[in-house]
Amino acid sequence: MGLLAAGEYLMYGDARDKMEKKLQEKELMSNPATPHGTTPPRTPGDPSPPIFSPGILTPGQYSPRPASHTPTSTRPPSNLASPTIPRSPRFRSPRFLTPLGTPMRKVFTSMKQYLEDIGHITKLNPHDAWLPVTESRNGNAFYSAFHNLNAGIGFQALLLPVAFTFLGWSWGIITLLFAFIWQLYTLWILIKLHEAVPGTRYNRYVELAKAAFGERLGPGLVIFPVFNLSAGTASSLIIIGGSTLKLFYEVVCGPTCQNGPLTAFEWYLVFAVLCAIVAQLPNLNSIAYVSLIGAVMAVAYTTMVWTLSISKARPEGISYEIVRPESSTATAFSVLNALGLIAFAFRGHNLVLEIQATMPSTLKHPSHVPMWKGAKGAYAVVAFCYFPMAIGGYWAYGNKMLPSGILSSLSVYHQDISPVLLGLTFLFVVLSSLSSFQIYSISVFDSFEQTYSGKTNKPCPKLVRLAFRLFFVFFSYFIGIALPFLASLGGLFGGLTSIPVTFMYPCFMWLSIKKPSKYSLSWYLNWTLGILGIVFMIAISTGGVWSVIYTGLKVRFFKPL
Repeated sequence: MGLLAAGEYLMYGDARDKMEKKLQEKELMSNPATPHGTTPPRTPGDPSPPIFSPGILTPGQYSPRPASHTPTSTRPPSNLASPTIPRSPRFRSPRFLTPLGTPMRKVFTSMKQYLEDIGHITKLNPHDAWLPVTESRNGNAFYSAFHNLNAGIGFQALLLPVAFTFLGWSWGIITLLFAFIWQLYTLWILIKLHEAVPGTRYNRYVELAKAAFGERLGPGLVIFPVFNLSAGTASSLIIIGGSTLKLFYEVVCGPTCQNGPLTAFEWYLVFAVLCAIVAQLPNLNSIAYVSLIGAVMAVAYTTMVWTLSISKARPEGISYEIVRPESSTATAFSVLNALGLIAFAFRGHNLVLEIQATMPSTLKHPSHVPMWKGAKGAYAVVAFCYFPMAIGGYWAYGNKMLPSGILSSLSVYHQDISPVLLGLTFLFVVLSSLSSFQIYSISVFDSFEQTYSGKTNKPCPKLVRLAFRLFFVFFSYFIGIALPFLASLGGLFGGLTSIPVTFMYPCFMWLSIKKPSKYSLSWYLNWTLGILGIVFMIAISTGGVWSVIYTGLKVRFFKPL
């Protein structure tokens, strides 16, 4: 038996390591921890030798084996009387039975490192890798800034001075500042709610609405305004881009280019073809530099418009008295319509979650950090464009401001402007509209392909993707030529779409998902803003309808200007 025990004790390599680990785990599970340097109690008849303090070798022990896995001695211990193997000095018993003192510490350390490097244990939908929004997840703070700026600044900014004619200096500035701060707060809410539930990423506005309001109520509340902000904006961009492309041609060519000029239908079609070409870029990240170009163009033409307006002599007889219709009721509705124009100027919240979905997210580097960083930079530029546009435009034209906006007023009251500057302004508007069409259409493309992938359980083929995108582009073209008056419904669309999506729903989503303590500051703030959003939505929508009736909307079907 002594030789057998010695043979077992002299085992080396992996077999010995395994036996030592098993015996150590068994001791940890069965024996209490012993103080350092003491001998554990022995029961009568126990033949196993006493175990001494780690690191001290007795004559009956031998040193640990070297890395070569060869035993240092072939002589077995003389006092070994049983096959019980003493613990090696390398495996010290913990003072307390906690995971940090056991081999489980390595497991926890490895798991922590894995979670920090790989990210959340997220339930990933395999279809997401096939869809334009989530196909690529290599976005960053710069992409966030490009997309938010391209989606945030558009033709609706040209209508801000029109709102000032009904609000005046004081209320106009106060309202614009309040709306800017409010929408910046709801933007932060959407960014934080993107990963509000551990293990889940809400990559689309509709998905977040389902989580907040329920599987049935959520889509019912948000599908119409979100689709209208995407598809409706795309149709309006066809109108704006096509008509501005026509103006650019007329400015560049002048009176000498009268040989077969294109009709309005054909100019819209030219712009739609340009949109269809750019729309073939596969996913949201692939159009990041398109968004950069659009953002630069938007900043350029808004800056040029208000700079040219204030640099020229003001029209004769202008006044800064608030425009008041004949009756008090008409005045009230005019004010509400002006509020709708300001609300409609802050668009793009329907795309926030989609933009954030293009970014990687881990526990160590969550996606909301670069997203919020890029969004802050983008909306700082938005403020730089919007406030000078509204204040400078109203100062330049006062109550002489045309209902179609500052760009029309500039071309009517200052016909002596250099054709080069005017042509550049029109070109910047065209390029900005072309880029904005892509960012607003990508969510519609994503919906088409999501439906196809959900039914077929396979990615959308290239030909089917091409067909979907061409269909949407030319459907938007058809709406643009059939309903060319859509661009003049800014106040109504602001009440029906921008108010709920931008100002109202995010507050109620925060209350539903985050559940702040009752009567806390967050609870009061979100309930107040949410209820105020409902009141504004009803009032501004009513004012938009009244404005359409009062101003006599020229409904021209298939008669674009």
